[in-house]
Amino acid sequence: MKDYIVRATAANAQIRAFAMTSRALVEEARRIHDLSPVITAALGRLLTASAMMGSMLKGEKDVLTLQIHCDGPVRGLAVTADAKANVKGTALEPQVMLPPNTIGKLDVGGAVGNGILSVIKDMGLKEPYVGQTQLQTGEIAEDLTYYFATSEQIPSAVGLGVLMDKDNTVKQAGGFIIQLMPFAEDETINSLEEKLKTMDSVTNILEAGNTPEQLLELLLGDLGLEINDTLQSQYYCDCSRERVERAIISIGKKDIQEMIDDGKQVEVRCQFCDKVYNFEIEDLDKMLTEVKT
Repeated sequence: MKDYIVRATAANAQIRAFAMTSRALVEEARRIHDLSPVITAALGRLLTASAMMGSMLKGEKDVLTLQIHCDGPVRGLAVTADAKANVKGTALEPQVMLPPNTIGKLDVGGAVGNGILSVIKDMGLKEPYVGQTQLQTGEIAEDLTYYFATSEQIPSAVGLGVLMDKDNTVKQAGGFIIQLMPFAEDETINSLEEKLKTMDSVTNILEAGNTPEQLLELLLGDLGLEINDTLQSQYYCDCSRERVERAIISIGKKDIQEMIDDGKQVEVRCQFCDKVYNFEIEDLDKMLTEVKT
């Protein structure tokens, strides 16, 4: 099954909802970065959330970035998504190994620890929107629920999950985001809360063969669920030699001259897809002439 997002409403548009399956893109991230199981789960949850949040963006060129700076052994995570749900991400410490948590699951909270979640939306304005909240559990879903409530004032429920196979590849991954509109009635809110209390985990639902549509049906079927559309999602890095050149030019004459004086080829590795770009001395000479003084 290809990765995709379902966008829906329920209770006469009192609720908007997103659900997705993301196994392929999380597996691609695991493969590129050679992630340990617990970091696959951590980065996979963040990638899944960013894809759904990216699909909320209005402008075609808008970009969403989620960053976690933390004191756990992973030290930090970063993902970006665009409005077409193309995502990419990286972990500062990809090889963290931890024992299971107290309920026998991958200890994402232990890997992340305490820290700050930053949500950055670049919508083509002078300055990007930046919202920051304290991590609540380090388990990602609860942290995003808290972010939506405090920074965007949108009561939300976020569920995210990554299930690993015995060979340490990704068996299932996916999630949902349910949001209440300002005019949501108490009866609707109470009904949703009761459903969330009894709901199984995202990965158990997907592992049972359910689609994102069926996941939303389980949650919102009694509230007049209406599927609006679907959107394919993928792990996609848009790096290029030209973009790397622009980045090098932006560091300024002094630093480029120092690279030239070293007399060695410069290697730049993309943090998102691991692609390597090599620049010879003559390439650096050319870039030096393009630096704006």
